[in-house]
Amino acid sequence: MAFSFGFSGDDIDAELINEPESQSQPQLQPQPHPQSATQPPSSYSAFPVAGKPQLPATLHPLSSLLAQLPSKIAYDTLAIDLTNDLWDVRVQLMAEDDDVLSGSSGEDRVDDGGLGKHDVKTGIYEGGFKSWESSIDLVRVLAAQDELTAAQQASSLRVIELGCGTALPSLALFTWIMQRQSRSQWPQTPFPCSLILADYNPSVLRLVTLPNFLLAWALHNAAHEPALADAFSIEGELELSPGIVQAFENFLSSSGIQLSFISGAWSPEFISCLYDLPAFSSASPAPRTLMIGAETIYSPFALQAFAQTVFAVLDREKASGATAAAYVAAKRLYFGVGGSLDDFIDVARSKGATVTELREESEGVRRGVVHCVLQKE
Repeated sequence: MAFSFGFSGDDIDAELINEPESQSQPQLQPQPHPQSATQPPSSYSAFPVAGKPQLPATLHPLSSLLAQLPSKIAYDTLAIDLTNDLWDVRVQLMAEDDDVLSGSSGEDRVDDGGLGKHDVKTGIYEGGFKSWESSIDLVRVLAAQDELTAAQQASSLRVIELGCGTALPSLALFTWIMQRQSRSQWPQTPFPCSLILADYNPSVLRLVTLPNFLLAWALHNAAHEPALADAFSIEGELELSPGIVQAFENFLSSSGIQLSFISGAWSPEFISCLYDLPAFSSASPAPRTLMIGAETIYSPFALQAFAQTVFAVLDREKASGATAAAYVAAKRLYFGVGGSLDDFIDVARSKGATVTELREESEGVRRGVVHCVLQKE
């Protein structure tokens, strides 16, 4: 089960929420969306629990998160079989955050490339710090559906990953875009592509999500980016420098790729944060919007909030004339907590969505991936 969101403020270790202050330079402190501080929690909350406030929806500027990166990123490899290809994603292990990596017993909290050997560990928040099985299922489906080819027929691409955590599905799309650029199979002029990463816990975005994108870029460009010449001198580690961070920003700008980060509960304020982003404020004539989420419906509360958020966006995109769809990967049943993929399918169909089941995993815990779309009238 993924718990990268859906916790109330009392349930999360304060050390995992508070943004640390830099010893060398002042940090840009992200500010909650103006509406989130004044409006009470609503039925959209990520994990509505009576009497427990939720973290407000907050936009985190890329520059702010980059300024808080550690001096190095340790990583491991997670190989994903894509039938005709093998995608090796290097998942960073937060080498300088010992309180995240190890428990009091010394046991690693992140192992096997972030794909843990256990499900939920009692008393330990690990949702966003662990790559869950359904996220790998979703990567395989995205590869089979070839969404990038379809996106190139549109004027722009907007990808929203809810409960992103390690962000394997978005990392896959990001990597495939870089590969297509290398093969001249991607528009030479910057094709507007916005990857929007959302997780309840802001520390997940800072410690896991953004470092994984920088790592994916560095590994892909190590052979021809001068700033990376000595960055991989130690096996399994990426040494960061201001020059590397600047080169990463330059790549994003020249490629037309925007990375955006939102933390906090799913709520009307979250939707407002989303549509305040430049990707949605530009007058693009025929954009394509993809919503993706893996292991996000682990309880009835989370399922309700996730479904409301997904269909609030799909409804709005449909009204604007955009092409929009959602890919959702989850276990068939979350034992002991009550969420299920079948319940989500029922909710989606009750909202008028056409739901197609694209993948079924029967070995071990049963899992599936579905595609949801609202048909234009």
